[in-house]
Amino acid sequence: MEEPTQAVPDAPPPPRKHDRLAVAAANASLFNVGYLMMGRRRLAAATGLVTLVLIIVLTTAARSTWFEIVFLLWWLGLIGHGWHLARPHAAHGGYRVVALCVTLPVLATVGVLRVDAVAIDGTAAQARRDGDCAKALDALRGIWFGHRLTAAPLAARGDDTVRACRRLEKAAAELTTALTGDTTALKAGFDGLAAVLADVPGHERMVGATLDRFLKGLPTQDACVTARLTDWLRARKLSKDLLAPTTAVVDRTAPAALVKCGDALMSSDSWNSARSRYQQLERLYPGNALITEAKAGAKKATLAIELANVRELLKTDEGSQPEYCSSPAQYSGAKAYGDGTNRALFYGDDDYASQLPGKWRTTDPTEAVLVVCMDEPKYGPVQQSCPYSYDGGKRVTVKFHRIDIPLKAYELRTGKVVSDTKVRIGGGSCPAVIPYTTFGGVDTGPPTKDFVDPSDSNVRAAFESLITGD
Repeated sequence: MEEPTQAVPDAPPPPRKHDRLAVAAANASLFNVGYLMMGRRRLAAATGLVTLVLIIVLTTAARSTWFEIVFLLWWLGLIGHGWHLARPHAAHGGYRVVALCVTLPVLATVGVLRVDAVAIDGTAAQARRDGDCAKALDALRGIWFGHRLTAAPLAARGDDTVRACRRLEKAAAELTTALTGDTTALKAGFDGLAAVLADVPGHERMVGATLDRFLKGLPTQDACVTARLTDWLRARKLSKDLLAPTTAVVDRTAPAALVKCGDALMSSDSWNSARSRYQQLERLYPGNALITEAKAGAKKATLAIELANVRELLKTDEGSQPEYCSSPAQYSGAKAYGDGTNRALFYGDDDYASQLPGKWRTTDPTEAVLVVCMDEPKYGPVQQSCPYSYDGGKRVTVKFHRIDIPLKAYELRTGKVVSDTKVRIGGGSCPAVIPYTTFGGVDTGPPTKDFVDPSDSNVRAAFESLITGD
């Protein structure tokens, strides 16, 4: 009887052996060629995907030394893992040649690119120390993806410098515009400088160089533009990197700008603004060499302001009183009221005052000591009564009154009342004939009261004590 036979399964093939050195060297290329040598295609694809993700992160989001270390560890891990998976085997010259042909160009390229990146970074670093954005940008134009992959931190530092310089270029353009007096552009420029200092550390000298170019533009040709800019700079709260050089330039240029601006405003009759500029120098720089000039300018501006105000208050129609008579104001440039001839501006009923000597009167406030505001003449005491005949024998007595003129006299220098009185004028009376007017053919005779008829000397005598200050 035949014995039944049993099939014996085939023994598994012995594990393939690979040249460890070849596999490890091939994996050092980062292309996972070592895994492919061993036929581990899925492993090669998976690790290749991880390598790609790490490259993307290294060149974009985590461009730092610590992530370079992570990437280096991954690279070493690939080499070690390939060495571990490959079983010991005799050297295979063909595989080693392939591994070297793949890996050596990669390593050589990485080395060359890293050396180049270091050289570019060195040039950019020197430019940062020199505050030279143009030199830095020229060097950093050579940065490309290869540098970002092989020297990510250096490339990142270069990108920071490019970003800082672009922002500084914009700030410099704003500051150039600001030299025309545009304080909005001035604010934008300084905000740009402050932002670079805050956001991109390490570029302080480049910021300083940009600031220095602006400050060298001060003072501008227009003193009032310079004053406006220094006003803004003085009020601005600056960081310590910007404050010291800015303060030094402001203190050097502002005093002369304030005085020259005041002079320019005086020339254009902007007296209030001019006085503000002069007084600003007195307030901010009391020990400055220009303080005497500023005080003189402020005084001159004050006189011009007072004179303009007085002229406005004295405007009136002929024969009426101006606003000055109810709201007097001072003109400090006028002479003080006192002994001697005090020339006066006469307003109101001027029939009698017009007879005064020309050296007593003036129409120019700069030549006047007094402003005399006169009311309408009133009947004063009777000087003489005289009988007159009219209408064929009718008789009437006419009383001739002295002339009383109520007036107020103001000292122009102070705007204060120096006399509130009545000027009484005498004169001739009882003329041989009195002209008068009849109405409707009915002769009612002359009026029973009339003013005396003063001569120039009578008028002068009446006003003399007021004009001479006696």
